[in-house]
Amino acid sequence: MKVLVMSDSHGLTDEIHIITERHKHEVVSMIHCGDSELMKEDPLMMEWTAVRGNCDRDMTYPNDIVEEIAGQKFLITHGHLYNVKMTLLSISYRSEETDAKIICFGHSHAAGSELIDGRLYVNPGSIRQPRGRREKTYAILDIIDQQVSVTFYDIKGKVVEELNNTYQIS
Repeated sequence: MKVLVMSDSHGLTDEIHIITERHKHEVVSMIHCGDSELMKEDPLMMEWTAVRGNCDRDMTYPNDIVEEIAGQKFLITHGHLYNVKMTLLSISYRSEETDAKIICFGHSHAAGSELIDGRLYVNPGSIRQPRGRREKTYAILDIIDQQVSVTFYDIKGKVVEELNNTYQIS
């Protein structure tokens, strides 16, 4: 099962619509890790499981969501409340508290994924203002049991090969 993950779109609307239409029929869930800067009631956000980022004015978005998706427990957050620009330590404590195996976050605008102590941390980057590379990115997780393949895409839908990886979570 596939899960689309996006973050830090910072007011973009056409791009969210295009990415939604491009992938909504192949994924079981679409996650936005905050800083959409759109209201929760915005029609563009209706199909997304979304959290509040530090630039979101809509206080009805939750700070964190813990949810089972595709047979795995996810922790979805923006990351600013866990200081993710400096360390993953605080967010790792939160993932242990919630027993989440896949942690999706944004805030730093830096695309990447890594496995730490059997838990997968995924930052899809930003489709507006990427940091550390020039591609504006989002990710799709392909989950088969305990194996998760993370594929990053640029805003035009082209695969960003050097970021992709497959992990075994426990």
